[in-house]
Amino acid sequence: MSYQVLARRWRPQNFAEMVGQQHVRKALINALDGDRLHHAYLFTGTRGVGKTTIARILAKCLNCETGVTSEPCGSCSSCVEIAEGRFVDLIEVDAASRTKVEDTRELLDNVQYAPTRGRFKVYLIDEVHMLSGHSFNALLKTLEEPPPHVKFLFATTDPQKLPVTILSRCLQFNLKRMPVDMISRHLVYLLSKEEIKSDDASLRLIARGADGSMRDALSLLDQAISFGNGELKEADVREMLGTISHEPLLDLLSSVAAGDGEAILDGIEQMAGVTPDFEAATDALITLLHKMAVLQVVPQAEEDDEAIKQLAQQFSREDVQLYYQIALHGRRDLPLSPDPRSGFEMIFLRLLTFRPLADIAPPSSPTPNIATQTASTPSTSQQTKKKTLATKASTQEAPIKIPSVLHDTPAPPIIDDAPPWGESITPASETPSAVVEKKVTTQAKTPVEKEKVAPIVEQHVAKTPEVTSGDDPMWHEIVPQLGLSGRSAEIVKHCILSSTADNKIVLSMDSSGENLLAKSAEQEIETALQTYYNKSIHLQIKIQRLTKETPAERIERQHQERQKMAEELMQNDSFVQDLQNRFNATLVPNSVKPK
Repeated sequence: MSYQVLARRWRPQNFAEMVGQQHVRKALINALDGDRLHHAYLFTGTRGVGKTTIARILAKCLNCETGVTSEPCGSCSSCVEIAEGRFVDLIEVDAASRTKVEDTRELLDNVQYAPTRGRFKVYLIDEVHMLSGHSFNALLKTLEEPPPHVKFLFATTDPQKLPVTILSRCLQFNLKRMPVDMISRHLVYLLSKEEIKSDDASLRLIARGADGSMRDALSLLDQAISFGNGELKEADVREMLGTISHEPLLDLLSSVAAGDGEAILDGIEQMAGVTPDFEAATDALITLLHKMAVLQVVPQAEEDDEAIKQLAQQFSREDVQLYYQIALHGRRDLPLSPDPRSGFEMIFLRLLTFRPLADIAPPSSPTPNIATQTASTPSTSQQTKKKTLATKASTQEAPIKIPSVLHDTPAPPIIDDAPPWGESITPASETPSAVVEKKVTTQAKTPVEKEKVAPIVEQHVAKTPEVTSGDDPMWHEIVPQLGLSGRSAEIVKHCILSSTADNKIVLSMDSSGENLLAKSAEQEIETALQTYYNKSIHLQIKIQRLTKETPAERIERQHQERQKMAEELMQNDSFVQDLQNRFNATLVPNSVKPK
């Protein structure tokens, strides 16, 4: 006797033997038991999920000699003939090969005649979406009001192509793709019946390669048994599935997370050894990144592969979103590359090279050595001027740019807790150095202002900062000197210094920034503080309501103040006023940008 493949040998013969599709089984069993049968059923879903199998079981239930039942006997002549595909009253039609309207009319000519052997004449039309428009029109009237002895069972993988007039005349059941765990458990059961040795890892690889299709899983199982000479081993299955499994993609993304370019090229070289379809591999990469993005936003989302869950934790959300866009553009450009492999390599090299903007340290101008200059210059006003210039350089992302009519008017420096622009406008004829000297000297005249300026100078005169108890009002001065970038820099910018006692520093952050926190980032901040203070520091970050201004809020406030000052300067400029009076012009405030 010739060998029968596993997919046919283990095809379910009743609802109890079916794997998955519980929602469809429940509806059909209740309809059969309650005698509430419809005249037309439509089963949809991807390949290998049981559409034709359910239709044949339903045909058994309708024509079993024991009566209409949800549990056919399987031993009567009707059940046996349906199982063997030779039951005269089960008419199976492949719509892909009979698309013409003449074929449909010939089929419908026999509908009026009573069944020959069974209780019902069942028309099972597979891939029904392949019928032509005229064929659907010819089918409409009969499908809506068929004779009582006729049942229509339709199966399709593409229900979107069916006319609405057909859909409205059928009960539609959408069969789901099967999860990896369900397929693995069923394969274990089949191999125990077949008495074939296997391991869990090899079966999980097959289940994952099946991509939700039980028939594909059984076909791959047949191939793996032949490949392993009657035994399944993980190494053999992994080698056999070299062009199907997405394990290599997981390894490549892990190498991207580790920043290992050599491992990426070696992994692609191994993929090329089994001559894969790199376009399909790119599609699989896009799907994988989509799954990672979903898991990052909704950690409890259904995902059977633990490796994908672990990989999603190695990247930030920004990284995954950027990588998804890079993969999409790389897929579009793949046909333009000299060969698919080089295009696939370039996609991963881009993943390795590019990072979201927040992870890139912004260029900063060198900060002058305030301590050295203070030691050589005894003037308090000079010390204050140098400190304020350093503060301005570290807190501003870019120098202020005023329209050309005001290029000679410099922006005065900002002293902590002092009015940012003073009470008067500096004449345009003064030089920048004169403006700074005059402004700082004016502000430092009163004892109160001297007390505010003094800590700025004393902090930079000391060679090694000390961790002191109590609140530190100069946290915004410490932040730019920590040398942090990316997520760590964003965290410290959105924190305030709550307390410093002994070697412990406590930072407070508002709950809105909690999603920025990560163990690696906290460790990086702690290391930067230890370097800054030149001693061992223990860092603690608390989530609570903030009562003080964070460095990020301070920078935003200063930007708004500079914007307001620039607009006022423009409004008060005589040349601008002359233009307004002469040409009835209007100044657009948002067009003035102090960048």
